[in-house]
Amino acid sequence: MAVSKQKIMIVDDDNNIAELISLYLIKECFEAEIYNDGESALAALDTYEPNLILLDLMLPGMDGYQVCREVRAKSNIPIIMLSAKGEVFDKVLGLELGADDYMEKPFDSKELVARVKSVLRRYKAVPETVQETNEKCVEYPDLIINQTNYSVIYMGKNIDMPPKELELLYFLAASPNHVFTREQLLDQIWGYEYMGDTRTVDVHIKRLREKINDHESWKISTIWGIGYKFEVRV
Repeated sequence: MAVSKQKIMIVDDDNNIAELISLYLIKECFEAEIYNDGESALAALDTYEPNLILLDLMLPGMDGYQVCREVRAKSNIPIIMLSAKGEVFDKVLGLELGADDYMEKPFDSKELVARVKSVLRRYKAVPETVQETNEKCVEYPDLIINQTNYSVIYMGKNIDMPPKELELLYFLAASPNHVFTREQLLDQIWGYEYMGDTRTVDVHIKRLREKINDHESWKISTIWGIGYKFEVRV
């Protein structure tokens, strides 16, 4: 029985780079489709149904930031931003808008493929046909974080959350009152030597706090000069 390939949407106006990326991915048994502008990519989103989007920042017309906003308004499809811009501001802005990762051009083909695989691994929920005996789930008053099926229920409502946000929240909540440095969190959640800086963690914590307010029983605490902890009041 043939296994369906995971689909990657490449959005880049430089066709030479896009074709090169496509070749790398096809060689690794992915399916890839190229779109040279944001409008056509968004129009094809529902029909192509990609598993991941490689999104160039500098696009004609609608730029990568706007495309990211539009995608995030209706979907949690993983997004890796690609850009020749290496400024911290650009990286942070991309992550704040909901990108899961950020790579600077020029990049190494092996690293690109490794990051695609890493993000997809983290995003993929356990299939319903698989019986999970050790479900990764933590519960607190008004908060349930389930990393097995990638769901967060806060105050009785399902909260949409990109994979890395959920994994960061789960990791902290699974070790209550334990302080983690930003470097430890980068290593645990991103799983490789991240090319950005530790502000990546701060951006994701900020996004978590926008979705989940402090509770009388628990909160995400900043330990100044060190990192973060999931504080549980006893």
